[in-house]
Amino acid sequence: MFNLSAPTAGMFFISLLLGGIGVAAKLGYIPALAGQAFWILCGGLAVLIAGNLFKGL
Repeated sequence: MFNLSAPTAGMFFISLLLGGIGVAAKLGYIPALAGQAFWILCGGLAVLIAGNLFKGL
């Protein structure tokens, strides 16, 4: 099916950062991004999935 590999440390931390920003925005710590919190979280998940699917990212 899919040949998954572990994401590099950089991709993992970028996805972690996006996820943290999305959660903080949803909780109201970053009010300017509150409307885009869901899409920021989706972006973090997409980065993590890309890091797992493509070797070397």
